Amino acid sequence: MEFARIRIVSLKNMCSYLFEGSALKASSNYQKYEDNTKVGILLLEDGSFFLGRSFGYPRDTFGEVVFNTGMVGYPEALTDPSYYGQILVLTYPHIGNYGVPSYSLKDEFGLPRYFESVGIKVRGLVVHELCKHPHHWSSSRSLHQWLYEEGIPGIEGIDTRALVRKLREYGVMKGLIAFFDEGEEIPLENLFKKLKGMEDPNAENLVRYVSPSEPLVHAPEDPKFRIVVIDCGVKFNILRSLLRRKAEVVRVPFDTPADEILEYKPDGVLGSNGPGDPKKVEETIAAVREIVEEHIPFFGICLGNQILALAMGADTYKLKYGHRSQNQPCMEIHSGRCFITSQNHGYAVSIESLRGTDLELWFINVNDKTTEGIRHTRAPAFSVQFHPEASPGPVDTGFLFDKFVEMVRRNA
Repeated sequence: MEFARIRIVSLKNMCSYLFEGSALKASSNYQKYEDNTKVGILLLEDGSFFLGRSFGYPRDTFGEVVFNTGMVGYPEALTDPSYYGQILVLTYPHIGNYGVPSYSLKDEFGLPRYFESVGIKVRGLVVHELCKHPHHWSSSRSLHQWLYEEGIPGIEGIDTRALVRKLREYGVMKGLIAFFDEGEEIPLENLFKKLKGMEDPNAENLVRYVSPSEPLVHAPEDPKFRIVVIDCGVKFNILRSLLRRKAEVVRVPFDTPADEILEYKPDGVLGSNGPGDPKKVEETIAAVREIVEEHIPFFGICLGNQILALAMGADTYKLKYGHRSQNQPCMEIHSGRCFITSQNHGYAVSIESLRGTDLELWFINVNDKTTEGIRHTRAPAFSVQFHPEASPGPVDTGFLFDKFVEMVRRNA
């Protein structure tokens, strides 16, 4: 590949550049807002690249480049374990306006109130413009400070519209973020070779990095029933949604066998969200298959939806660029009612593969007609691809937790 002939995707109002053979010379036209600001480059596996400026912790990183179109909710998104292994592009042009709250602000169950896990889970963050001076009553630090404290690199000044158009046209792809001092050569050819030699994060089981190593218990006052959560990277608001309905929640590692789960004598089991290819979590698929066969009520969310499908003999596939937003319309098949949902996933259940199984289509995406929910026709089991717990996003489908609790009580 002749890097000296690469078309610059968009550098207007961002960084000036000089070609020197197959290298660029880093030079920023912007006044620095921090002494350690560097020139950053986001290189994609198709050879295209974007130049910007560093924020957060200026270290090189690699991951699958994905985008989210939500206008708000970056503290929740950055701590969502489903983003593990990914570089997240936020399409809203101004990010960080309301700062970042403290982990010490807890809800009534002792969980951090404004986050979906403890610690940032993305490998890198890409934005158009970073707010340097946030203002909000709960803010304890800026987005830049938060990322720096947790060792996560960010790059701003990127034409995120052009970047997202590319990802929508060609699909998500591997990407590398690297940083350079002003005037330093950017060795494009070497960076591209490095990127091409890196393995797709989805080639391994990413769930093992976000699942707990041992069981954890959360209980409200006067619990009425027990739910075991197969924790593939569960969001805190899923736990809150169960706890507020008076469930004692036992979180178990993703690879916990069904017989060990049944030793807890659960009234129901929930399969959580999580990162990566669902076919990599073979232990979870096997456990869910046995749980459903035992007619234990089961509720799957996001990755849990794909796991239920695989456990029952259906198939999954990777979407071109996934669903990562807070405004995905999903229609319930039998009623025709449409709900606006929050979503974060890169894989889906094949509708055609449901034929010949005991599963039926329940919800469908109005935009692209992909599977958004399935139900078992003979056992008390259902799942959805979207996030009924929201956080961030609309709460239209929070009633599904009530439906799960009702199923648990009927089965008791």
